[in-house]
Amino acid sequence: MSQPSPASQRRTLTPEAETAWREFSKTVFKAGALDTKTKQLIAVAVAHVTQCQHCIRAHTQAAQGENASASEIMEAIWVAAEMRAGGAVAHSRHALETLDADNSKD
Repeated sequence: MSQPSPASQRRTLTPEAETAWREFSKTVFKAGALDTKTKQLIAVAVAHVTQCQHCIRAHTQAAQGENASASEIMEAIWVAAEMRAGGAVAHSRHALETLDADNSKD
């Protein structure tokens, strides 16, 4: 006998939360101040930062469905990579402050 899928288990165990999640997702990805293509490109970028393989696949497909080109998708990924790396550079401040504090003790 096969196991129910994780999606099926979520719907069975927490039907109200699952329904609310799906409605929230539909609302977020509807065109508004940002068009749906831009929203999907943002989602592709964020999926790479969070390293969610399922999200990468799903939102890459959704971005393609909104006529995003391979170049646009890859450019969004590069923006995400730069932003992720930028966090490490910005937080180097804490290491430098620690080094300064330790050096002032000598």
